[in-house]
Amino acid sequence: MRRLFLVTLAFTCAAGAATFTLEQVLSAPFPSELTSSPTGGNLAWVLNERGARNVWVATAPDYKGVRVTSYTEDDGQDVGQLQWTPDGKSVVYVRGGDLEFLDHPDPNPAANPAGVEQAVWVVTPGSAPRKLGAGHSPAVSPKGGVAAFLREGKIYIVPLSGAEKPALMIQARSGVTAQDLEWSPDGSKIAFVSDRGNHSFIAVYDFGAKTLTYMEPTVDRDQLPAWSPDSRQVAFVRVPAGGGRGGRGGGGSGPGWSIRVASVADGTGREIWKSEPGQGSAFHPTESDPTLLWAAGDRIVFPWEKGGWLRLYSVAVEGGAANLLTPGDFEVDHVAYSGDRKEIVFDSNQDDIDRRHVWRVSTAGGPAQAVTKGDQLEMTPVFAGGVIAYLHADGRHPLRAAIRQGETVKDLAPDSIPADFPADSLVTPQQVIFSGSDGLQIHGQLFLPPASQPGEKHKALVFMHGGSRRQMLLGWHYMDYYNNAYGMNQYLASQGYVVLSINYRSGIGYGLGFREPANYGARGGSEYHDVEGAGLYLRTRPDVDAAHIGLWGGSYGGYLTAMGLARGSDLFAAGVDFHGVHDWSARGNGPGGAGGTPTPTAEASREEAARLAYDSSPIASVSTWKSPVLLIHGDDDRNVNFSETVELVTALRRQGVYFEQLILPDEIHGFLRHASWLKAYRAEVDFFKRKL
Repeated sequence: MRRLFLVTLAFTCAAGAATFTLEQVLSAPFPSELTSSPTGGNLAWVLNERGARNVWVATAPDYKGVRVTSYTEDDGQDVGQLQWTPDGKSVVYVRGGDLEFLDHPDPNPAANPAGVEQAVWVVTPGSAPRKLGAGHSPAVSPKGGVAAFLREGKIYIVPLSGAEKPALMIQARSGVTAQDLEWSPDGSKIAFVSDRGNHSFIAVYDFGAKTLTYMEPTVDRDQLPAWSPDSRQVAFVRVPAGGGRGGRGGGGSGPGWSIRVASVADGTGREIWKSEPGQGSAFHPTESDPTLLWAAGDRIVFPWEKGGWLRLYSVAVEGGAANLLTPGDFEVDHVAYSGDRKEIVFDSNQDDIDRRHVWRVSTAGGPAQAVTKGDQLEMTPVFAGGVIAYLHADGRHPLRAAIRQGETVKDLAPDSIPADFPADSLVTPQQVIFSGSDGLQIHGQLFLPPASQPGEKHKALVFMHGGSRRQMLLGWHYMDYYNNAYGMNQYLASQGYVVLSINYRSGIGYGLGFREPANYGARGGSEYHDVEGAGLYLRTRPDVDAAHIGLWGGSYGGYLTAMGLARGSDLFAAGVDFHGVHDWSARGNGPGGAGGTPTPTAEASREEAARLAYDSSPIASVSTWKSPVLLIHGDDDRNVNFSETVELVTALRRQGVYFEQLILPDEIHGFLRHASWLKAYRAEVDFFKRKL
C-alpha cells in the first residue's frame, strides 16, 4: 500500500538541553470561563493555580486582574459557571461537585472526612463570598436581586442579599436540563428545558401569574430557548424523535432539525426554518452559551453544518432563507455576542487549521473580519465594552486572559505566571501531516528533543487525545485536561523523546466528514489506522529508534492506546492508558464513536451490533497483546466506568501480559486535584524509562 508522509512548517526550539522539572512545566495557572458583565465593562474568569481554583475580575479602564476569592488548597473542589449581576458589581459562581456530571454525588478526591458540597456563591470585590444555597447552574435575573439555580433537577430562587433561604420555584414531575435556565429580558419569566427522558419541552414560568406554560409540546426534543427582546416570544431548536442527538457528536445527517418561535402567552408556535436534507440535517451546536441568539433586527443566529463545516447563519423571525455569516471551509468554535445583539465575536481555524484565531461579524451579514492572526492562538473571545477579551497562548507561553484595544494586547494577570515557569526551555511543536495506514491524511503536532544532535536516535511516543470530539493545537490548549497533556508532552520532549500528538479521525476541526468517518468507534475502530500510521511515520524518521515507539493517551486516547498495544505490539513497545474504554459492547446502546453499542438497524440485528462493538474494542484482541502497559484510573470516574479497567486487568492476567496499575481513589475522569495529575504523570515518566 502506498503511504504518503508530509511534514510542513519550520521547527524551532530553545538552544541547549532542557533543565526544567515536571512540576515547573505544570505550574502555570490555567484560566477558563472568561465572561463579561451585562454592562460590558467588567471581566471575570476562573484561574486554577496548582489545584486551588479562584474567581478573578478585571474592570475598566485599567483591566488589572484581581483575585476575589481566596481558596488555597488543592482539595479537588471545582469552581465555575460564572454569572455577573446586572450592575456588574458581583459575580455568582459554583464551587464543588462535578461540573460536567451535575446532580451526581459530589466527588471527594482529597478524602475530606467532613465531606464536600456543591453550592452557589456570590462575591463582590473587597468582600467575602456568601453562600446562596446548595446547587448549580445559576442564572441571575436581568433586573437583579435574585438568582435561579438547579438542585436535583428542580429550580430554586434565592435573593442575592442572602436575606432568605432558597425557595422551590415550582413542583414539576420532570427534571430540568442544566444550563438551560433563561430569564426573560424584563425579568418577569423564566424559560427552561423540561427533560422527560425520551423527549423534552420548553417551559415558561410566569412569576406574576404563577403559571407554567409549555411551548407547543410534542414527542420531539426541544432545547436552547432564546428570548425575544420584548419578552413575548421564545425561539428554540427542535430535534425530531429518533433524529440524532442534540449534543456535540451528533451524526452528520438525520430527518432534519428546525428552529421554532412560540408565543409565551399561550404556547402556540410556528416553524421559521428547517435544515435541508443531507449534511447538517442532524443538529450540532457550537461550544458556546447561548448557541441560539435572538439578534437585533429580529434575526435568529444559529450554527449549521450545511456543506460539511460548522458555520454561523441567521434567519428572519418571520421565516425565509438562512443567511450565511461565516463562509469558508473552517469550524466556528466559541461564540459570543455584543450587548446590543448586533455583532458576533468568535474563534475559528479559518486560514490556520491547527490553531484558533478571533474574528468578528455583524449579525445582519458578513463578511467576517479578522481580529487576530499569526503564530499565536486566541480562543474563547467575549466583548467587554469597547474592547475584545480572550484567552491566548503559543507553543511555549501558557494560556492567559487578555484584552485587545486596537493593535495593543494586554495580559490581565501577568504576575500570576510563576517566575520559574520554563517558557524559554520549551519547544515550539511542528505541524506534521501524515497518512493513516489506509491513506487518510492526519494532522499532528511534533515535539522534538531540544538537545538532539545530528544522527542521534530517540525513543518516540504517540499521544492520542480523548473525546473523541477534540482537536489538539500548535500550542497550549483551552481545555484543562489537554493543557496538562500539552505540558506533559513538552516535558517528555525535554527528556529526550520524540513526541507526536495526533488528531485522529472522529475529532473536530477538519469538517463533518472527518468527524463522522466510516466505521469509527464501536462501528469498526477505524481510528486505529491513524495510530498505526503514526507509528509507521515515526519509523521512517532518521531521529527515531524504530524499536522503541510507545503510546499514551486518556479516555478515547486510552482506548486507542489499548487498541495499539493489542493489535500492534510489534510496532508499539509499551503504553500508558489513562481511563480508557476497553469494551464498547459493555457500554450499552449509544452513538457509536461517542461510546456504546451501535443502534440496531434493518441491516444489523442487536446481536450483530453488539458483536461489531466488541470486535472494535481492545478486549477482543488481547490474544495478540504482548507489550507492557501502565493502567491509570480514578475509581469515581463518571465518563468511563471503572469496570473497563477491571475487565482489562482480568484479561491481561489471563493472557500473561505485563501490566502495572495506578488507581486514584475517589478521583473522577478529569482529575480534580493537581496532585493527582503530578502523581499520574510521574508514574508515566518512570514507566517509560523502565519499559520503553
